[in-house]
Parts: sequence; structure tokens; C-alpha cells
Amino acid sequence: MKIFIPESESSEPRPLFGTLVAAGFPSPADDHIDQKLDLNKLIIKHPAATFFLRVEGNSMENANIFPGDVLVVDRSIAPKNNQIIVAVVNGEFTVKRLKKQGEKLYLVPENRRFKPTEITDDLDFQVWGVVTYIVHKAK
Repeated sequence: MKIFIPESESSEPRPLFGTLVAAGFPSPADDHIDQKLDLNKLIIKHPAATFFLRVEGNSMENANIFPGDVLVVDRSIAPKNNQIIVAVVNGEFTVKRLKKQGEKLYLVPENRRFKPTEITDDLDFQVWGVVTYIVHKAK
């Protein structure tokens, strides 16, 4: 994974329409702009602790995470059960779902071709951050 640091200043806020978009037929009366939208302000809650990482591999495809996607990762958020996290396992970055079952902790892929990894004392394991957004191109 490649790590990118978000810029602290937004370059150009974009228009935000004042109505929600329907997944059906749009209303022609709803074509007014309500305000400007700054994507950095929308998706980055803790700028000093937020990083972008580009995904490689397909172990999380059933969670809608694909090769080339950009993950927004917040290192200031404490991970919770069932959240998607970025972890460092034996010196390598990985993105997986964190699962606690009883007293055991697992990194679970979202692709049946991959097996969960139990976090044991034998592993050098660290939660690096919690994935807050996934950015990918619409297909």
C-alpha cells in the first residue's frame, strides 16, 4: 500500500445541490445549488491523524474495496469489532475486517478465497487505523 498525506487546505470547494438525489426520476424543480462542498472537510474529521492509502489485491472485494481504490484512514479512532481497519502484521500493511469472537481476535477478509488470520502472540500486530471512507471510480 502507498501512503498519501491529505493536504491541509482544500484547493477548491465544489457546488453542493440542496436536495437529495432520488434513485428514480429527478424533479426538475430541484436544480438549485444550496452551498459549496469541500470534500476534505466532509471526509476528514481529524486532519493530523488521517491518511490516504491506495489498495492492491482483492481480499476485500465483497466489502466493495477493489485494487486501485483509495482508503481514507483515521489513526485517531479506536477500532471496534466488525470495523474495517488497516493493520500492520509482521511489518506489512493489510486491510481487513476486525472481528472478536470470544477471547480471540481475527483479521477477516471479505473474499472467500482468503482465510481469516487469528491474531496471536506470535504475530507482530498493530492496528494502524480505521477505514472511514473508500474512494473508487463508478463502474
